[in-house]
Parts: sequence; C-alpha cells; structure tokens
Amino acid sequence: MATPPLNQYDASVGDPAPSFDPLRLCVFTTIALISCILGPIAVLAFTLIAIAGYAKARRGGLLRSRCKLGDTRVVLAYLTVIAVAAAVGIPFWVMLWMRMLGG
Repeated sequence: MATPPLNQYDASVGDPAPSFDPLRLCVFTTIALISCILGPIAVLAFTLIAIAGYAKARRGGLLRSRCKLGDTRVVLAYLTVIAVAAAVGIPFWVMLWMRMLGG
C-alpha cells in the first residue's frame, strides 16, 4: 500500500472534526456592549428587528419556535411587551444621561 504524498487530501482518513469556534460568545459580548452604551434604544432596535423576523416567519408558516416560549404568537407578544417597555424607558434614560453629563 503506497503512502500518499505529503500535504495532500487522503479520502480514506476523512475530514478532521472542526474545532470549537466561540463566535456566539463574541456576538453576545458585542450585543451586550451596544446595549450598555445605547440602553433602551438598543433594546428597542433589537426587539423591532426580532418582531419583524418573527412576523415574517409566522406569515411564512412557522407556528412553533425553538425559543423557550414555543408558540410564535407568545414570542411576538413577549417581544411587543419588551419593545413598549424600551420605548417608555427611552425618555427616562435620556434624562438620566442629561442629568449625569449636565451636573
């Protein structure tokens, strides 16, 4: 049995297992940073994007989500409550920053 030349693909060995890529951790950190800096504005923006995505998916026939809440109607209701809370919180957040920066 001849040995294949070095540095060439050997089909009898197969592909190596992919190494763990913690990309999600980087994404979560970036989202947390944006939320920390922009507060309820970021929460509202991310929530509106999620609502648009779930509404489109529901219109496309998705009735159950992998989200822990399950039913897409419940997920949409949850996201709507969060969006309203963020919208209500924005003026208070702005006043807090104005008070902190204005002395």
